[in-house]
Amino acid sequence: MGFLKRTNKKFEYKPRFYKGEGNPYEIGHKFDEFRTTVGKSKGIKSTFKSAIEDLKNPETQDKNVNITIAVIVSILVLIFLFIIDFDLSIFVA
Repeated sequence: MGFLKRTNKKFEYKPRFYKGEGNPYEIGHKFDEFRTTVGKSKGIKSTFKSAIEDLKNPETQDKNVNITIAVIVSILVLIFLFIIDFDLSIFVA
C-alpha cells in the first residue's frame, strides 16, 4: 500500500535576481501561524484530535459561534424530520 502514502515533490528553486528574504513563491495563508490543523499532512486520527483540542481551547472559543452552530443544527434536524414525515405532535402536551 505504498502508493497511498505519497507526498508532493518539492523543488528548491532560487530566483536569480531576487534579493529579499524568504522564498517569493511560497504560498502561505494569513492565519496559518494561528492554526494547529495546518502544516505537515497527518493522519485522519491526529487531525481530528487536534481539531477537538482546538474546540476545547477556551482562548479560541466564541459563544456566538457555538449558539449559531446549535441553531443551524436544530433547523437542519427539523427539516430532516419534516422530510421523513415525522409527527412532531408527540412533543406537545
